[in-house]
Amino acid sequence: MKTAPGRRLALMSLGLGMAAGAAGLAAPHDGVAAAAEPSLLPPGAKSLAELTDRLRQAPRRRDFKTVPMILNAPDQWDHAALSEVIAYRGAAKQVWDNTAIVGSWLNVMRNALNTQVWSFGRPDFLVVSATHGTAEMALLGPAMWEKYQLAKLTGGKVQSNTLIAEPKAAAADPKDYENAEGVFSPHDNSIPALQRRGAVFLACHNALWELAATLIAGGTNPDGLSHGALAADLTNHLIPGVVLTPGAVGTLPELQRAGFAYASSS
Repeated sequence: MKTAPGRRLALMSLGLGMAAGAAGLAAPHDGVAAAAEPSLLPPGAKSLAELTDRLRQAPRRRDFKTVPMILNAPDQWDHAALSEVIAYRGAAKQVWDNTAIVGSWLNVMRNALNTQVWSFGRPDFLVVSATHGTAEMALLGPAMWEKYQLAKLTGGKVQSNTLIAEPKAAAADPKDYENAEGVFSPHDNSIPALQRRGAVFLACHNALWELAATLIAGGTNPDGLSHGALAADLTNHLIPGVVLTPGAVGTLPELQRAGFAYASSS
């Protein structure tokens, strides 16, 4: 039996509200609280819910003492989690090539989710951020921003990593998906908000390596670490839920071969 669009959207709204009420918060990591489960998955998103659960259980190694310039063994990145993302069999999936911390990347990812879920009725839509360039710094917690004075690398455009802080709109009622100031609106553009909707943020090892080089060259190396050790320190402090890749640009072809549609926010 087919469900009328209006009834389908109403059911989705109800389910979102129930899911949001069941969500909790995990212990903070570097001052960043991670959602215990993505509370804004739409009802009927069986494949996406299963993927999210597998990703939650997939190991993330964050105890590196040093890392090489080129990763050449699966245990040097989040191989299990990345393999789950690549193997996703949902009906629709998109990867965004995000390079600039200042820009519209979170907004366009949110818009893509809204359109696929609410307009085209694809609750299993998966959106992935292949994050590198200065956008990579958004995947590092407050401790790293303070220790390495990352705000200086934005030319004064970003004073702190506000992209990992959920704004006031995150507390709005998710049943009202048309709320212009609600959880699906531009007022709730944040990495945690998107993660709660099933979005996956991939980190780039190459970007972390290059960031380490920039910090050393600029004299921002308070512990006097080697290049490999400083890159390891950054890697160990990626925010919760992030999937480390051996390189974002090199991982994009793997995702495209697996059927991910390519998009760029730059």
